[in-house]
This record gives sequence, structure tokens and C-alpha cells, in this order.
Amino acid sequence: MEDDLTPVLETQCGVLTTEQATMMFGRSRVRSRLKAQRWAQPYRAVVVTHNGPLTPEQRRWAHLLACPPRSVLGGLTALELDGLQGFPPGKTFVVVPYGARRPEIDGVVLHTSSFLDARDVNPVRTPPRTRTARSVVDAASWSRAPRRARVIVLATAQQGLVRTPDLRDALSRRGRCRHRALIVESYLDAAGGIQSLPERDFDLLRRSLHLPEPTRQRPVRRADGRFYLDVAWDAYGVACEIHGIPHMRVLQWDSDLMRANEIVIGGPKLLIFSSYAVRHEQDAVGDQLVRLFRNAGWR
Repeated sequence: MEDDLTPVLETQCGVLTTEQATMMFGRSRVRSRLKAQRWAQPYRAVVVTHNGPLTPEQRRWAHLLACPPRSVLGGLTALELDGLQGFPPGKTFVVVPYGARRPEIDGVVLHTSSFLDARDVNPVRTPPRTRTARSVVDAASWSRAPRRARVIVLATAQQGLVRTPDLRDALSRRGRCRHRALIVESYLDAAGGIQSLPERDFDLLRRSLHLPEPTRQRPVRRADGRFYLDVAWDAYGVACEIHGIPHMRVLQWDSDLMRANEIVIGGPKLLIFSSYAVRHEQDAVGDQLVRLFRNAGWR
């Protein structure tokens, strides 16, 4: 029996349930090793086959195995394992079946779900975890701050970890959840399907402030090529850019900063807004626009 379960021992990084350990080594052997402190028992019904500090991988396994059967890693914990960069989870996020017990474990954040079949749980990856699209939807909906929810969706798309159709499919099974409309808005932005909407929303705000009509997509030429300003008011020497997606890639972000500098050096004063700010923080955007125009002589 020990040979049969050896792959399990290796896969789980030396962390076992007491049931698995008993099947592999026998009850008396497990007890004697625990009593002699050659093995550790960090949680009830969880055994670690050494007595040293746990690695991050072993800690995740211990957290997961201390939860009810069929529990899986989820949210940012699952996304980190699937390759997401820039969002260390800090704690271990675990999704437990609806109606199962919810043990209190230091460093573990529990969520319950009725949808833990093969559509939402990857059947081959270890440790067991939700599929990437489901993990994105969960992580975004579990975030308290709307901005963080949006950036999680956009970052996973930009890093090539998830496709828009998969996000849509996962969200369709999620039911009511926090930030649902924002998640939809964000994955559509990531897909590039509504690039003009932030500019449309910006124009509605401009009209409400009774600001002059701008020139749209005005070409600007510099030494390394031509680009376009989203909106510009040449008579006042001011312009605005609306960025649809936060720049998670450092090289792209750095390039955009240099581009913005060239615009300011060669011409108008420039304000840059994210599409999120244009849609959800209009008071702040409007205040900055009005002050920009007043400084430029508009009354």
C-alpha cells in the first residue's frame, strides 16, 4: 500500500491527511513518529512527514487538506499557481463545498460555492484549484475595492492567462456577486470591444461641464513617428488622453510616460485619465478638467 501511495506523497510535497498517512505507514507507525516529533501535525487530521519549517507549497497543501473534502484553492491563490504576476495573495484562499463545515485556520480565507464541478475546477492540476477564469471572477468579486477588482481582470487578460469567452462563461454561473457589472466592463475593455465607450463617457461629462467642443484624434508628430491625441483644445493649449487599460507591462508603461512627456514638451498641457475614472469618478475628473481650463483662460 505504501508503494501505491508514494506518488501522492510526492505530489503533496510530504503533506498528508492522517487517513492517507495511516494507509501508507500504518496507524502505530504514524503515532510513534508524531510522538517522537519526527513528523509534525500542524492541523487536526493533517500530517507533515518531517519536523522542519513548511515551504510555501507545503503550507498551501496543509491549509487545503485541513478543509473539508472536495475543497479547492481559489481566487488569487489559484491564480498565483497558474502564473499571475504582481498579486501575491498573502493568505490562502480556499473554496469549500456549500453546506460543508468551515474550519477556522490561521492564514486561510474560506468561501463557499455550489459550483465545484469540472466546469469550474481543473481536474488535472495540483493542488486542486478552480480554473483560471473562475479564479479571476472570484478574486475580483472578493475584492473590496472596485479598482483592485478591475485591475485583477485586466492583468490576467494582459498576461495571457484567460480569454474573454471563458470569463463570460465563468461569470454566468457565479450568480449575484460584488462588482459584477464592473467585471463585465473590465473584460470587455480587455477584449478591446468597447474602446470608444470611455471617450463617449468623457464627452458626456464634458458637455455637462459646458466645456468647448474638442478636436478628436488630433495627429501629433514626433521624431519616432506619428500618434494621436484623444481630445485636444488647441485654442487653450490643453489636451486629454483616456487610457482604456492600466499598463501592467513595465515596458509599455514606460513608453507611454515618455510619449506623454513629448506631448507636454512640444505642445499642450496634458491630463491623462483611466477609463475607470471617467466612468466611476466623474466628480474628480470634472474638477481637474475645470481647473485645467480655468488656468488656460477659459471662463
